[in-house]
Amino acid sequence: MTVDVVVTGLGATTPLGGDVASTWESLVAGRSGVGPLTQDWAAQLPVRIAAQLAVEPSEKLDRVKLRRLDRVEAIALIAAYEAWRDAGFGEPAGDNRPDPERLAVSIGTGIGGALTLLNQDDILEASGPRRVSPHTIPMLMPNGPAAWVGLDLDAKAGVRMVASACATGAEAISLGLDTIRAGRADVVVAGGTEAVIHPLPIAGFASMRAMSTRNDEPERASRPFDKARDGFVFGEGAGMVVLERAEHAAARGARVYARLAGAGLTSDGYDIVQPDPQGRGAARAIAAALRDSGVARSDVVHVNAHATSTPVGDIAEIVSLHAALGDHAVITATKSMTGHLLGAAGALESIATILAIVHGVVPPTINLDDPDDGVDLDVAAHKARHMDIPAALNNSFGFGGHNVALVFTRP
Repeated sequence: MTVDVVVTGLGATTPLGGDVASTWESLVAGRSGVGPLTQDWAAQLPVRIAAQLAVEPSEKLDRVKLRRLDRVEAIALIAAYEAWRDAGFGEPAGDNRPDPERLAVSIGTGIGGALTLLNQDDILEASGPRRVSPHTIPMLMPNGPAAWVGLDLDAKAGVRMVASACATGAEAISLGLDTIRAGRADVVVAGGTEAVIHPLPIAGFASMRAMSTRNDEPERASRPFDKARDGFVFGEGAGMVVLERAEHAAARGARVYARLAGAGLTSDGYDIVQPDPQGRGAARAIAAALRDSGVARSDVVHVNAHATSTPVGDIAEIVSLHAALGDHAVITATKSMTGHLLGAAGALESIATILAIVHGVVPPTINLDDPDDGVDLDVAAHKARHMDIPAALNNSFGFGGHNVALVFTRP
């Protein structure tokens, strides 16, 4: 018997807002969260723009707690707390919690606590080993965000960490789906988090020529599908969803945003950073998600594309959509506004996909002034598109050839 899994809570902190409501409002309005990097260290870099958080973690968490957290862990907690409360479970330590032994966590990060690693290495070099923080290891370990959320929510059905580069957030959600379907939990807090705006990763990505160098026009730098695109824009943020067995949600009278109907995961077997230009792995992931969901591809009328604004990747995704879905869906690329949140991208874009279904609104793709000749699908450019959306697809792809497709439907 198929177990239905629904989404009952949403949480986020992003370059567009400190919560889901403000982020969604900005997405629909077509606002950009990209701006100049004003830190002293940025002056030496070839890329001096990024999509930084709209609200600092210090405005949400107390100073004592923050001292023990890497930035990537702090924003994971902020987004998870919001999703938890939004699902109707009250305060994290309150009495309205589900059975802890039926509560799991599935949260990933592409890079992890790199800020702690780099900062503590500076301290080691300058002042010696005795000055290194005793909190260094829990702050830098990649499973730290999942572990902290699990501890604060008292999750005892398993705390899992996913790392699949830019597909991480979506894969963590797919793992949550599998966990509930397998009968291991009734509720899973799932998503992704990333916060590594620092000169080293920026210099590394810039050396690969993967990032936009449109330093004089930061708000126009992220331009998926446009002929003038020249790479992605680095971003930071976190997105979390509460997944729940449908019967469990109904028994407690929970509000349901959408149904997570299916997931498809594949790998390219092509290159460590470049996607298969024919989009074959991505197409197989989309086809697998449709099979898993039991949803007819004609019902999937909206796609939140991975579309990072790279020359090869954007067109490979268009090819894969043609092959697996056809040409009837309305496409959007919300990275045009948020930048690329790496390990958090798939989670935040899942939230945008869910809210598109709820509100019947496809957020726009901004900066799409001159579409690439290979873009022959219907992209919602410049303005939001109002339409009925019975089912929608979220695509996420990552370095290493990771491909994840998620299908969401109305509950």
